[in-house]
Amino acid sequence: MQTDCFGRTRIPMTKAKPRNTYRHGDLRRALIDAGIELAREGGPDAIVLREATRRAGVVPNAAYRHFDNRDALLSAVRSAALSSVAEAMEEELAARPKKRRRADAARAGLRAIGAGYLRFAQAETGLFRTAFAAPQAEWIEHEAPYGTGPSGLDPFQLLSRALDEMVEAGALDARRRPDAEFLAWSAVHGFALLLIEGPLQGLNADKIEPLAARLLTMVESGL
Repeated sequence: MQTDCFGRTRIPMTKAKPRNTYRHGDLRRALIDAGIELAREGGPDAIVLREATRRAGVVPNAAYRHFDNRDALLSAVRSAALSSVAEAMEEELAARPKKRRRADAARAGLRAIGAGYLRFAQAETGLFRTAFAAPQAEWIEHEAPYGTGPSGLDPFQLLSRALDEMVEAGALDARRRPDAEFLAWSAVHGFALLLIEGPLQGLNADKIEPLAARLLTMVESGL
């Protein structure tokens, strides 16, 4: 068994159970589930309304009762993908080692955020690429929660909360807190992209884990 960035036994992420073809239930949900399957297989470019309706078992025109166009379906799938990223991060948070010192626990929280993010990027590459392939307008037009996990926080908010907890625990100088999430996110996201679509694609798992651990240490100590 492989170990993760904390030295724990690494349990592979389990993918969602296959969706049943739509019968008389929630067609919107069935179309989103079909879009998620397509994203898993080929990223955002694979999400096509006609194929989603075929997989849902309905005629193409039926989709337009719920989605005006392909971009509307893509946005819904993207929100679901972001929620899955957030859920993976929260799973790592829940599994982090218990620490007696509050500062150590806060540092472990930041590492868990990064480890969950990287784990998802490798296990669900298509969904990960879909989650972040959006025009600028889409990131700012949502007033309601968008792409949130079980806690009600999205990936960026989870990272921000982890950094706030580090400040409160004395593990991060408050003067270095402003905009620190942009730096931490950039470092981890960049490494994720190098692994899934860059020159590090062929790197063996036994090399990825030590590099990921060093990267998270670098982020933690460099903020």
